[in-house]
Amino acid sequence: MTSLTLKDVAVGDLEKIDLAIAPGEIVCLSGASGAGKSRLLRAVADLEPHGGRVRLGDTEQDSVPGHRWRHSVMMVPAESAWWFDTVGEHLEKPMPEALRALGFAGDVGNWSVSRLSSGEKQRLALARALSREPRALLLDEPTANLDDKTTRQVEAWLQSVIRERHCPALWVAHREDQIQRVAGRHFRIEDRRLVEVRE
Repeated sequence: MTSLTLKDVAVGDLEKIDLAIAPGEIVCLSGASGAGKSRLLRAVADLEPHGGRVRLGDTEQDSVPGHRWRHSVMMVPAESAWWFDTVGEHLEKPMPEALRALGFAGDVGNWSVSRLSSGEKQRLALARALSREPRALLLDEPTANLDDKTTRQVEAWLQSVIRERHCPALWVAHREDQIQRVAGRHFRIEDRRLVEVRE
């Protein structure tokens, strides 16, 4: 089991950030549009230049090639990219239970990506990420395109997977009700600083 640790991480206009996320813990991150939430996730995923250090367990981010780091510290952006014709081609391995839990029929692997709605893409991007068995998750508004019922379904599935796999997770969220349901801790970006919200 491994923790995800940020030490003096500085990206964009944000002041240096220190944060440790325990195995199986969900830390929610909120803040105004443009505050730097997505940039911080991209820095942790080694997709954005930044100062400071990021560590997964004993592994330093800058000690491994970027693609290997991102296989372990998996970011799921708000808008996912798709490069093959069918859903199944994007999955590292079959995930029938996960796909069922996310509300998909057994033949979803044969579906053409071009037929997917934005909400379907968002749910399938989560399944795609988890099929690669990452050791930490960075989730950028993973339910933004979903209705309330499906949002609750996805939240329950993600919480279960994160607990079972002991994955540290940093989850960008805007809705207070969602944060209260899923977060072990909640931080808000205010005036370029990361401030813990205690409720």
